[in-house]
Amino acid sequence: MDKSLITPQTVDLVSRITGQKLSKQDIDSPALFLAALVTVLLGVIYADGTVSAEETQRLRTTLTELIPPNNSLRQLAMLMAKGVKEHQFYKKLPEFLVLTAGFSEAEKLLLISFGYQMSAADGTIDEREKQYLKIIAKRIGIDERYLTVLSASFSNQAIGDTAALAEVHSLLDPAQFQAIHSLFVRAASHIIEHLPAKPKPQVNQKHLVSSYHDLKKFQEYRQQLNGVCDRLSQIIQEGCDRAVLTDALTGDIKTTQERLQSQCFRVVVVGDFSKGKSTLLNALLGEKIQPVRDIPCSGTVTILKYGSQRRVICRYKDKDRPEQEISPEQYQEKASISEEAALGSYEDEIAKSEIAEIVFEHPDLELCRNGVEIIDSPGLNEAESRILVTQQILKTADAIIFLTNAQSVLTKTERELLLDLKKDLNYGKEDEGARNIFIVVNFVDLLQEEESRKQVRRRVETIVNGANPIIYGENRIHFISAKSALDAILSGKENDNYLKAFQGFTSSVEKFLTVERGSISLQQSAAGIQQIIDTGCDELNQKQKMLDGELRVSQQEKPKIFEQMAEVSGRDVKIRVLAEELIEQSLEETLESWNEWVEGLAERVISKSKYWTSEHGHIMGQDKLTKDYANQFVRDITQETENWANQKVQGIVRQNMAVLEEQIREDINAIRQEFEKLDKQHSSNLVAQFNHLAIAGNVGGIGIGGSGFASSIPEIEDGGFFGGIGIGAAVGAALLVFTGLGIIPVILGGLAAGVGGGLGWSWLDGDAVKEQIRQKVCELGFEKFDESAESILGKIQEKIIAGFEERIEANSGLMKKAILRLENLLEQQEQRERQTQEECDAEKVWLAQKRGEFEQVQHQIEVILHQSAR
Repeated sequence: MDKSLITPQTVDLVSRITGQKLSKQDIDSPALFLAALVTVLLGVIYADGTVSAEETQRLRTTLTELIPPNNSLRQLAMLMAKGVKEHQFYKKLPEFLVLTAGFSEAEKLLLISFGYQMSAADGTIDEREKQYLKIIAKRIGIDERYLTVLSASFSNQAIGDTAALAEVHSLLDPAQFQAIHSLFVRAASHIIEHLPAKPKPQVNQKHLVSSYHDLKKFQEYRQQLNGVCDRLSQIIQEGCDRAVLTDALTGDIKTTQERLQSQCFRVVVVGDFSKGKSTLLNALLGEKIQPVRDIPCSGTVTILKYGSQRRVICRYKDKDRPEQEISPEQYQEKASISEEAALGSYEDEIAKSEIAEIVFEHPDLELCRNGVEIIDSPGLNEAESRILVTQQILKTADAIIFLTNAQSVLTKTERELLLDLKKDLNYGKEDEGARNIFIVVNFVDLLQEEESRKQVRRRVETIVNGANPIIYGENRIHFISAKSALDAILSGKENDNYLKAFQGFTSSVEKFLTVERGSISLQQSAAGIQQIIDTGCDELNQKQKMLDGELRVSQQEKPKIFEQMAEVSGRDVKIRVLAEELIEQSLEETLESWNEWVEGLAERVISKSKYWTSEHGHIMGQDKLTKDYANQFVRDITQETENWANQKVQGIVRQNMAVLEEQIREDINAIRQEFEKLDKQHSSNLVAQFNHLAIAGNVGGIGIGGSGFASSIPEIEDGGFFGGIGIGAAVGAALLVFTGLGIIPVILGGLAAGVGGGLGWSWLDGDAVKEQIRQKVCELGFEKFDESAESILGKIQEKIIAGFEERIEANSGLMKKAILRLENLLEQQEQRERQTQEECDAEKVWLAQKRGEFEQVQHQIEVILHQSAR
C-alpha cells in the first residue's frame, strides 16, 4: 500500500465514514483497508435490494475472523459499518476510488475476493451482486479472468483457466502481505483456504544449487593444514618420548588441531518478521527445510549444519537437561511458535520456552557440506526476548545477512538496528562501515514497475552508502526474490532471472567467506603452527648445545634452578592474591557508582520521554503507539546503562586491571632477566623459548574463542572491557544487563497489557492520551527495572570477576610453561649425563633429522598459503 497517496481528501472521507475528526497520522493501512472492505461488503449486501440473515452473519463473521479480540480495530469497524450504511458510500464509486487509490493489485484483488464470498453467503451468487462486483473491479483494474476464478471458487464450480488460478494464488499469497499488517495476512490466508489448490508445476529433479567451488577449495586447504598438524604432532610426540621436547608442545598442537577441525563459517540470517528468512534459508540449502508460515514462526535459534546422517537435536536452556534427538516432524513444531500466539501476543510463549536452540544436521546440504553453519535467528523485532538471543549469536558470526522487504525497504526500525549492528561489529567505531553485513532486499518480484525497483535501489544505496556508511566492501547489496529463486531451483529453471540474481548473491557471500574471512583464518592458523615449530626448534637447539658440550648444568647449579622454579610458582600465587584484592575493590567501587547512577535514572529517562515519537495515531494505532513508546523506553534505559558502564564501570575495571597488568609485566620481565642470566651462564636459549611462549599466548590464529572463523580474528585492542565480553563496546554494557535476565520482554509484555488494557479506546485530545501512555510506560518500566536491579548488578559483577579470572588463568598458563622449560633443561642434563658418546652421536643424527622435518613442515605451510592466495 502506497501511503503517499493518502491525501486530505482520503482523510476527510474516512472521517466522514467513522464520524470522527481524524488526521493523516490516524489513518494507517489496516484502517484504510477496513473502510474499503466494509464498503464492498455492504455494497454486495444491498445490491439485490434484500438483506438475508446469512449475509448479516457473514459480515459479522468476516470482521470477527480478521480482527483479534480486544483489538481497537473492532470498534473502528463498527463505526465504519454504521457510517457506510447511513451515507450509502457503497453507491458512491468516486469515494471508493479515493479509498483504494494507494492499494496494490494484490490488495485490490483481496477486497474483491471478500465481495464474492459475501455474494455466495446465501448459497448462490445473485447476478446483480456479480454485476456490482464487476463494475468496481473494472474501475480498480482487476483482470476479468481473476473474477471468473473467484466466482467459480465460491460457487464450487470447476476452473478451466488453471493459469489464472495460479496467478490469483500468487497475488494472494499471504507472504506478500507480511510487511503491511497481520490483518492483511489473516485476510489473505482466509481467502486462500477457500480457493482450489494451486496448480503444481512440473518439477525437474535437477536442483540448481551452487556448487560452491571456492568453499570446497578452502576446505581442502584447511584439511591440508590439519594434515600438517598431524605430521607435526608425530614429530613432537617423538621428541617428548625422548625427553627432548616438552609435553606442553603436545598440548599446544592438539589444541590447534582441534580448533582447525571444529572451525566452520557461521552465517547468520537476521531481520524482522515478514522479510522471508525461512524462505531464504530454504533457497540457500536448495530444500524446503525451514518451516514457512505467514505469521511469526521462528521461535528459537536454529542451526543448520552438515552431518553424516539426517537428524535433529534439541538443546535446552537448562544446562543440566541432556540434549534430545527429535524427529523432523517434531522439528517443524518446535522451531515454530504456535499460530495462536503468533497472531496475538507471543512474548509469553517465547519467554516460557525451554528450548535454547535446535540443531538440524543433514548429509545433502551442499552449502553446509562445505564448512558453513547457517543460523536462523528468531528475528530482530518480533519479540524482545528473541532480540537478545539474536544479539548473543552475532559475536561469532562470519557473515550477517540482513533481510528487508522491498515493499517497505529499510524502515526506521531497521535502520536503527543496522546502525546498532555496525557499532557491535566495529567495536563502537562509527566512522566506517561493517565489512561482514550483506543487505538483501527480498520480494523484489512484488515490485511490478521498473521505476519502483529503481526507487528502492536508490533508497537502499543512499541509506547504507551515505556519509556515515553502514556497510563496507564490494557486492554487499542484493535484490532478490527468495521464493521465486527456490521455485526455480526445485523446478530446474536454470535461466530464471530471479535464480540468476540469487546466485549472484550466494557467489558474493562465498567470495567474502573464502577471501576476506578464510584467508585470514588460514594465515592465523599457520602463524600459530609456526610458533609451535619455533619453540620446538629452540628446544632441539638447546639439546644440541648440551650434546656438543656448549651447555652444561653442574650439580652445584641445579638447586638454583629449582629455586628459580619455586620463584616462578610463587609469582603466580602472588598474582592470584593481588587479583582477588583488585576484584574486591572493583566490585565495591562498582556498587558505589551503581547507587549514584540509579538515584537519578528515573528523572533522566522521564525527561527523555518527552521526545518519544511514533508514526501511529492515538485512535486507530493506540496499540502500536504504546509499543513504540515501550521500545523507546527500553532504548533510553539501555542507552543510560551503556553510558554508565562505558564511562564508569569500564573506568573502574581498567584502573584496577592496569594495576594487575603492571605487576604481571614486572613478573614477566623479572623471569626473563633470570633466564637471561641462565643463558649467559650456560649458553642455553631459555629467553628465546620464553619469548615464543609469550607471543604464542597472544596469537589468535590458533582459534581462541568460539567455533566460527570470526572468533579466530583478534578483536580491536581498544574494544574495551565490556566490548570483549559482550558483543561490542558500543552496547556491550546494555546487553550485559538485559541478556540472560529477560527484563526487556517482561517490560514490554507488561506495558502492552497494562497500558493497552488500562486506557483502552479513547477519543480524548491526542496529546493528552499520548502523555498518559508515556507516564504508564515509565511507571511500569521502572517497576520491572527495580524488581531486577539486584540481579542486574549481580550480572555485572559476574562479568567483572570473569574478566579478571580470564587474565589470571592466561598468566598462570605462561608461568607453568616457564617452569616446564626449566624442568626440561634439568631433564636434558640428566639424560646427557647418562648417555655414552655413541648414544650422543646417535642423538645428534636424530636432532638433525627432526630439524629437517620441522623445515619440511614449514615448507608445506608456505605452499598451502601460496596456493590459497592465488
